[in-house]
Amino acid sequence: MKIEKDLTGSSAVVRIDGRIDSVTSPELKAALDELPADITDLTLDFKDVPYISSAGLRVLLTNHKKLMGSGSMKLINVSNEVMDVFEITGFKNVLNIE
Repeated sequence: MKIEKDLTGSSAVVRIDGRIDSVTSPELKAALDELPADITDLTLDFKDVPYISSAGLRVLLTNHKKLMGSGSMKLINVSNEVMDVFEITGFKNVLNIE
């Protein structure tokens, strides 16, 4: 998995390239945990994410909860395959997906 971060003030865009599964989700968690504490607007670009497992969903939910009240997290460029996972699990109703 490849992760790129662009920080501008209190906003961050994190571009993810690769599968998010039990092997790679700790890497994503670490990258998100390394973001400055003053980030209030987090955008995750899923353009190059072909698959997400329950381990990846857990990372997303943790970060969503972390930003609730003090900011927001949104997902962009989500593939149909990953969107199917969000729909089946109910995450489509929890996460801000554009």
